[in-house]
Amino acid sequence: MFEILIKTPGKPETKGKLVPGVYRVGSSPASHLQLESPAVSARHAQFIVSETGLKVADMGGTNGTLLDGAPVGAEPVEATPGSVITIGDVEIAMKGPETSDASMEKRETPPSPAKLATSPKRKKELTSRLRATVDEFKQTKDANGIPILRISGIPSEARPLVQKIKKRAHVELITRLNLKRLAVSGVSEDELAEKAKKAIHEILSELSIPLPPGVKLSILERELVHEAIGLGPLEDLISMEDITEIMVNGPNHVYVEKDGVLLRTDTAFADDNQVAAAIERIVSPLGRRIDESSPMVDARLPDGSRVNAIIPPLSLVGPSITIRKFSKTPLQVSDLISFGSMTEKMAEFLDACVKVRKNIIISGGTGSGKTTLLNVISSFLPHTERIVTIEDAAELQLKQEHVVRLEARPPNIEGKGQVSIRDLVRNSLRMRPDRIVVGECRGGEALDMLQAMNTGHDGSLTTIHANSPRDALARLETLVMMAGFDLPLKAIREQIASAVTIIVQVDRHKDGTRKVSNISEITKMEGEVITMQDIFVFNQEGWTADGKITGRHSACGNIPTFMEEMQRARLNVDISIFRDEREGGMF
Repeated sequence: MFEILIKTPGKPETKGKLVPGVYRVGSSPASHLQLESPAVSARHAQFIVSETGLKVADMGGTNGTLLDGAPVGAEPVEATPGSVITIGDVEIAMKGPETSDASMEKRETPPSPAKLATSPKRKKELTSRLRATVDEFKQTKDANGIPILRISGIPSEARPLVQKIKKRAHVELITRLNLKRLAVSGVSEDELAEKAKKAIHEILSELSIPLPPGVKLSILERELVHEAIGLGPLEDLISMEDITEIMVNGPNHVYVEKDGVLLRTDTAFADDNQVAAAIERIVSPLGRRIDESSPMVDARLPDGSRVNAIIPPLSLVGPSITIRKFSKTPLQVSDLISFGSMTEKMAEFLDACVKVRKNIIISGGTGSGKTTLLNVISSFLPHTERIVTIEDAAELQLKQEHVVRLEARPPNIEGKGQVSIRDLVRNSLRMRPDRIVVGECRGGEALDMLQAMNTGHDGSLTTIHANSPRDALARLETLVMMAGFDLPLKAIREQIASAVTIIVQVDRHKDGTRKVSNISEITKMEGEVITMQDIFVFNQEGWTADGKITGRHSACGNIPTFMEEMQRARLNVDISIFRDEREGGMF
């Protein structure tokens, strides 16, 4: 946690604390850190706060951003305790654990950030702070032992009264200000935020109910503004890059997944209507709807994050939202290697498989990282080829230029106008694709995908839900049967064996880590059975003291049957990467 001292010309100094997260800094009321000065732009700068440091980046502010007198650009720069960040004419002094206000005022020349970062004292300071933060995090749990992630800073015992105040404020806000009408009339987002902020401030100042201890008026105002014109508590959670999943179980229970651990947050919506309003703001721009006649919806956020929402009468706890967040900067293969999800040899082999146009299926359970891995493997696709992607909700982030993105469409209120994945797969065959990438096969489109793979569209990619490579084949057979054709089982298996070459199995382990557990090759048919061989596997060896799985990826000693194809393509894949690395293994 970082303490800051804000010095605004003509105003008294104010202190604040920054917990880990991403903060928008500017004069706009929608900013997480609002600086009321004419020299500060509406969206001036950004603070990226972690448990061990703080970085600052300029977001195009008119008067620029300075760190210890040096200009800061769009690339985040590390700020250390004792540094001064200048935003317009406002100075923000960073306080360290051992830095007092008096020492800040006496400081004349700031120490070099590089010197501070590398000094033994600085390292010891960061280590002690990190341990203190971890100890505090472990001790902060609810009655059921679930860790609590503090976002709003409102004590749990004060939340019921805060919710009552927010409900009264919302009723009064609707009476005074018709936000929907203002939005439709063409009022800009900044003007809308300003009007809402002003009205909410007036409403709260007129309330006869005193605020509970530990609750600041500014925090309550911010929550109300977010709920009035934004996505409520989701605004803060979406901006925090280290959160991978957001789960809303009704208005009072908001959970997140961070570093593979499920946490409960101390934030909440005002009531069911505010959760429903957030869902409406997400799905409306996409032309989708949610109501009692259609109480479930799949959608996406502008950054590609996947959203599922379900409302009463199907949900008995109130409107429920699940958001699978995607990183603003897509993970690269180097990231997966550094995370321990795969090795360089495995990445080299998958790259070669894509280059020689082998059809690949990524298999895994829910939340195991199939789409992330598909995105990474898609980065191996050549820029010289035409790629067509087909998804239920567009979330792939391909960097190639020649990409056509297709998205399925649900039926309208009359039950008409639906365009399924299967329809798009069929249509894509007429679009002269070199590669077809299907986000997920979950129905009859599996048959069309197999036929495309067998009729000149080699090198295609897709994902499927299954718990092992062998289970993936069984599920693929089931999906083909869902196409509605009475095909013999042997004919289906021959189609699969002929079309699919590689199955990549990715699993989410009990410690929250995601790893590629198998890379298997489909070799041939023996009678009515599809034969396979493992190329690479992950072997679990044990657990660390802090509850993390230990193990290693290793080759199995099986040489791919298409090794000659890779050599003819001049890919220079060293045969030694397939040498059996397991104990007692043979090549």
